Amino acid sequence: MRALISVSDKTGIVEFAKNLAALDFEIISTGGTYKLLKEEGVKALEISEVTKFPEMFDGRVKTLNPMIHGGILHRRDLPLHVKVAKEHGIEGIDLVCVNLYPFKETIAKTDDFDEIIENIDIGGPAMVRSAAKNFNDVMIVTDVLDYDRVIEALKAGANSLEFRRDLMIKAFEHTGAYDSMIANYMNKRFNNGFGEKQFIVGTKAFDTRYGENPHQKGSLYEFDYFFTNNFKTLKGEASFNNMTDINGAVKIAASFGDAPAVCIIKHANPCGFAIGGDLLDSYIKALKCDPVSAYGGVVAINGTLNKALAEKINEIFVEVIIAANVDEDALHVFDAKKRIKIFTQESKYLVLSEDAYDFKHVDGGFVFQESDAVKDEEIRDAKCLSTRQASKQELSDLEIAYKVAALTKSNCVVYVKDAAMVAIGMGMTSRVDAAKAALRKAEEMGIDVSGAALASEAFFPFRDSIDAAASAGVKAIIEPGGSIRDDEVIAAANEHGIALYFTGVRHFLH
Repeated sequence: MRALISVSDKTGIVEFAKNLAALDFEIISTGGTYKLLKEEGVKALEISEVTKFPEMFDGRVKTLNPMIHGGILHRRDLPLHVKVAKEHGIEGIDLVCVNLYPFKETIAKTDDFDEIIENIDIGGPAMVRSAAKNFNDVMIVTDVLDYDRVIEALKAGANSLEFRRDLMIKAFEHTGAYDSMIANYMNKRFNNGFGEKQFIVGTKAFDTRYGENPHQKGSLYEFDYFFTNNFKTLKGEASFNNMTDINGAVKIAASFGDAPAVCIIKHANPCGFAIGGDLLDSYIKALKCDPVSAYGGVVAINGTLNKALAEKINEIFVEVIIAANVDEDALHVFDAKKRIKIFTQESKYLVLSEDAYDFKHVDGGFVFQESDAVKDEEIRDAKCLSTRQASKQELSDLEIAYKVAALTKSNCVVYVKDAAMVAIGMGMTSRVDAAKAALRKAEEMGIDVSGAALASEAFFPFRDSIDAAASAGVKAIIEPGGSIRDDEVIAAANEHGIALYFTGVRHFLH
């Protein structure tokens, strides 16, 4: 039996090769892998001893040879294939272990296009595809994490067709993701990221119990192992809907740096948010906005969930808690609660992936765009269009309201008072309806919004929303501006003594 080993990531490769040698595999290797194996006392043939050709063109050609691909690809069950292989002195290769040139690491560290081009693997993907195509006869190993299970299967005589088929699927996923990464990079470099093809590649993090509904299957896929590194289950099982709600809650709570922010989400919409003196104070203030909707909701905590905060949250039923960190004694507070789910990022504060692009499925395809984010300078450099200017507290409230509005379904308006959201209207077909719905809910909850700051993620098309805000006692408003009736909106703000700021940037979220 013969094994061909050629890897860029050499983690665990020496031990793997030694185990193969102990199972009477003759090992063929290339370049740096061969050198490492020889240094570590593993007997191996250098690739040129098999091909009878030296490596050429600075290593660009070394495995692209019939002695290699013939050894991998010929079918052992076809007499003609076996005959031709024998006639040409081609010996079978029964296991191929390959991982590819570090293209991703290269583009992360340099913009030198010549170096980037040289880190596009050719021979590696060709060998992987050859071995995967002939999985009836050949084992293809592309994942360092599979080394032990491959050795175990060989020792146990469990090198079954089904086992090799699983390795084959993983191999084609490996080359598919690699080529997609290269194509996306080239389009980003030369076509502003929007080429004729767009590839979205994720790695499965875990299966969800089901999709949005029990009759739908669902899984979470991740970019760059974000959830593997930043998401730990402490209690319960994350569902499809939990993950979309967690996404909305974390995006808002994590938008304020190291501030003790708490966000409460229900059905992907914020129903509470506050930045208090500490996280317990923040939660109490956030809950006041809409305690009815908070029931069964998701709570995101930009810091550590401690026992005192846990006991307060435990006074009502929430379905999910996601915190930067969780104290052990806080976790025990929920021991008797079977339905609650608790997750942590095991960090000091909640972290965001900062994905460069965003996409959404539409029937028959998907729309793809650069990701949206509120830049600090939008608020810092917002223009005051009114006679009155906002106070320091109002400016702080405007920032909170504006960031929450940018991460809430359009049309929306957000009212913030003393660093706590006091009213919100979202997902409405009319902006004035959103404003009225928010105020009506606040009135039902007995919340006084007078003195609040108001934010809208898009311009107010008429002055009626300003008039409604004034009636409620709003003292400061921030919006993008850009309506043909901006002059009427500005005039209304001045009539009511409201500080009005334009950012010049719209943040629709549909």
